[in-house]
Amino acid sequence: MMRTRPLKVALLGCGVVGSEVARIMTTHADDLAARIGAPVELAGVAVRRPSKVREGIDPALVTTDATALVKRGDIDVVVEVIGGIEPARSLITAAFEHGASVVSANKALLAQDGAALHAAAEEHDADLYYEAAVAGAIPLIRPLRESLAGDKVNRVLGIVNGTTNFILDKMDSTGAGYQEALDEATALGYAEADPTADVEAFDAAAKAAILAGIAFHTRVRLDDVYREGMTEVTASDFASARNMGCTIKLLAICERAGDGRSVTARVHPAMIPLTHPLASVRGAYNAVFVESDASGQLMFYGPGAGGAPTASAVLGDLVAVCRNRLSGTTGPGESAYAALPVSGMGDVVTRYHISLDVADKPGVLAQVATVFAEHGVSIDTVRQTGKDGEASLVVVTHRASDAALGGTVEALRKLDTVRGVASIMRVEGE
Repeated sequence: MMRTRPLKVALLGCGVVGSEVARIMTTHADDLAARIGAPVELAGVAVRRPSKVREGIDPALVTTDATALVKRGDIDVVVEVIGGIEPARSLITAAFEHGASVVSANKALLAQDGAALHAAAEEHDADLYYEAAVAGAIPLIRPLRESLAGDKVNRVLGIVNGTTNFILDKMDSTGAGYQEALDEATALGYAEADPTADVEAFDAAAKAAILAGIAFHTRVRLDDVYREGMTEVTASDFASARNMGCTIKLLAICERAGDGRSVTARVHPAMIPLTHPLASVRGAYNAVFVESDASGQLMFYGPGAGGAPTASAVLGDLVAVCRNRLSGTTGPGESAYAALPVSGMGDVVTRYHISLDVADKPGVLAQVATVFAEHGVSIDTVRQTGKDGEASLVVVTHRASDAALGGTVEALRKLDTVRGVASIMRVEGE
């Protein structure tokens, strides 16, 4: 039997995502009510510019006083899609204190203060759901913390930023340079006017922190994630990747150490074999691999950004939270019981592709090989080309630690025959 009194929802933010949330709540009202067991009513919308016309939203619901809205006391669920740290953090905390549960898409805040927000939700017997914070419409958070709750996740590897994937895909498929590909992404609306959060991997690093925390039952903050942007990736890097049967993607990689005693989380460009499923992820799409003991490899794929896809994830959380509200329960909260230490990048072991500018004369290869051997880094393949006294030497290593590779490169720079290190890139996905 359906309850007639509606569950009241406060919407914080009415931009690209927020407006889609409001639209779906209105156009799918009957379906949502049937799925939840009670009507859902949009009780208020907090915005910065109240004079802006918002199609389908009653102007009487619009307010600039977000604090008063979340403190009303009759609000059942607060949907936060304003982003950033403040005032989002204070508003979410106030919502818990005044009896509301929260659905958020705020990856930056969750990566920085997720533990405190979970604690506040638990203290006030409320829900905190955030499927939309990672990979847009792709169901990923819920499978990790619910469907795989009985399994042991060992690795999460994926493309979690559509803007960077679009840029790298364009560079690969058309031979465009970085700036040219970025300009096209901006013109098509995939990149913001200031693309720093995407291209310098801040966005992907926040998502990696969230994924690692859930996957490994360990608190992982944004500061724990190694971050390397993709602005230095060149057409030459793609040419080298093609020579190896690879392409280049900006990857978020969260791993449990081989002995199971620590975890790492990192985001950086990497070469991956063309045979790997992630190599075929094109345009602005996202895809994430999850590797676990019992399930083996699982792949989640779909649109990772945009108003409608992200709103879909928000509405999925809204339905779940409203159902919990009706039954007087809460869903899964933070699981950090493992409390594993988060290791630094120096402990990460992977393969490397190093391109060196060297003098074109006898003995150079032997000198370079000796440096690698002295630092315990085994060479897999070497390719050398050159003329007129200058040469390029491309070395691909077997698996080595980042610390060992760093020492190797430092020593290489001291050789008289090495003119410079043109590029260093990790090789993943094997």
